[in-house]
Amino acid sequence: MYNYQEFDRAFVRERVEQYRDQVQRRLDGALTEDEFKPLRLMNGVYLQLHAYMLRIAIPYGTLSSRQMRQLAYIADRWDKGYGHFTTRQNIQFNWPRLVDTPDILDALADVDMHAIQTSGNTIRNVTTDQFAGAALDEVADPRPYAELIRQWSTDHPEFQFLPRKFKIAITGAVEDRAVIRAHDIGLQLVEHEGRIAFKVFVGGGLGRTPIIGQELMDRLPAEDLLPYLEAVLSVYNLAGRRDNKYKARIKITVGAMGIDAFRKRVDEAFQRLRAVFNGQDLAVLGNIQKNFAPPHYVEKSQESYFDALDSDSRFREWVERNVSPHKHPSYASVTISLKGHGDTPGDATSDQMQAIADLAERFGHDELRISHEQNVVFPHVAQADLPAIYRTLKSFGLATANIGLISDIIACPGMDYCALATARSIPIARDIALRYARREAEIGHMQIKISGCINACGHHHVGHVGILGLDKAGVENYQITLGGSAGNDAAIGEKMGRGFNVDELMPALDRLIDAYLALRLHEGETFAETVKRLGTVPFQEALYVVDQAA
Repeated sequence: MYNYQEFDRAFVRERVEQYRDQVQRRLDGALTEDEFKPLRLMNGVYLQLHAYMLRIAIPYGTLSSRQMRQLAYIADRWDKGYGHFTTRQNIQFNWPRLVDTPDILDALADVDMHAIQTSGNTIRNVTTDQFAGAALDEVADPRPYAELIRQWSTDHPEFQFLPRKFKIAITGAVEDRAVIRAHDIGLQLVEHEGRIAFKVFVGGGLGRTPIIGQELMDRLPAEDLLPYLEAVLSVYNLAGRRDNKYKARIKITVGAMGIDAFRKRVDEAFQRLRAVFNGQDLAVLGNIQKNFAPPHYVEKSQESYFDALDSDSRFREWVERNVSPHKHPSYASVTISLKGHGDTPGDATSDQMQAIADLAERFGHDELRISHEQNVVFPHVAQADLPAIYRTLKSFGLATANIGLISDIIACPGMDYCALATARSIPIARDIALRYARREAEIGHMQIKISGCINACGHHHVGHVGILGLDKAGVENYQITLGGSAGNDAAIGEKMGRGFNVDELMPALDRLIDAYLALRLHEGETFAETVKRLGTVPFQEALYVVDQAA
């Protein structure tokens, strides 16, 4: 992983001191809330429904055990003993006092972390595949390029006041685990004539106008990445609307202009900018890549691992669900579920964070990842160590074997925390997980994603089952979409019909799931495959069978 240089540390410390002065002026009354708002947002501080919220950057979801321990320390000292991992691979603390936020940022700086550009109309945290550097299907590790983008975009003078926030995702694998087509810019590393190149998608995004990104460039040479990105951002910065925040995203600009006209303007800007970079970015990339060498893999006897598989059915189930193949044959990647049945998706207590940090240090080459699915990953662990890892995770309530199952839900904070939310998300996620806990093995792979408002922070549009909470005459109402996908076949789910109130929602999901189990060809046919084969009509009929009977 990337190690801060002296410049990085000095830069972050200076930002903390600037912010400390701004907070003091706000507390003294020298700054009004309107004057203070853009200053706090530049440092990741939001005013939520009940308190301030601090969003901390975890670049491309990668952090060390030392950094995870510091997050646990912050949770205990300045919050309520837990943190919430987000779909942008960051962490949020929901209860800090404003007066304490400079001290929190100082504590983050102690471990080379910050909250810069986690909010505002800037380029946000670059996200990537949680198995980057470890995945079997990887063409190349995308993280050096993600770090290059981070350094280029941080405090870039041209892109601090964009028409709207801007999100970039990058994957180096054949299978898209970074949802690149639902981002303003999506990047996929590919091999072309023996060299690394990028397939570039533009204009994706969710929210009130969900759109799947369009291909802008099929083979961008890797050495041209930054000037090409700068060209895209420059065109958007000039052409993007600023009169209506709902029409300010690049997806609207691309849609209005047309992909061919947009590509033409980008190409013109690219030719100009390419000469300006003059290869300086490649020298920076070369230094960055030195920080991402694979760990030293240690060969260990696997006898105890195979014994545990044979003797412990719970361990075997956990391996089947939560452990992924690794490019090294005797290693694996472990996904730690933060979706225990009845838990808040993405939440981890300080004790759990400490335990995860200890395991990463002992067994995981001191490296951790946060996934956009709001789980934690050990990317590199020896198979021989899996039984010991499992036992420790189990003792901290972190061994739920449900990755990819119905209880592995993505959910935004909803109306329990967010000032923008129109309905609750967390209680719905908990109810679903508890309701189907005994049936989820039978149900199989099913991605449920829940958003508490039209902003779609829960990615409901690309869930196999999407649930959107809205306010209908003062009553929470939940719309269901079906057929969404976040992978290589990215698709926006189809809205099924009227929404359901809280009392109606679970019975409606019962009917939906029962219909799927009755209609699938065999136990191995997933919900998504069944919907793709039959279309949504049979499931829509199941959802609204009560209406039809009336």
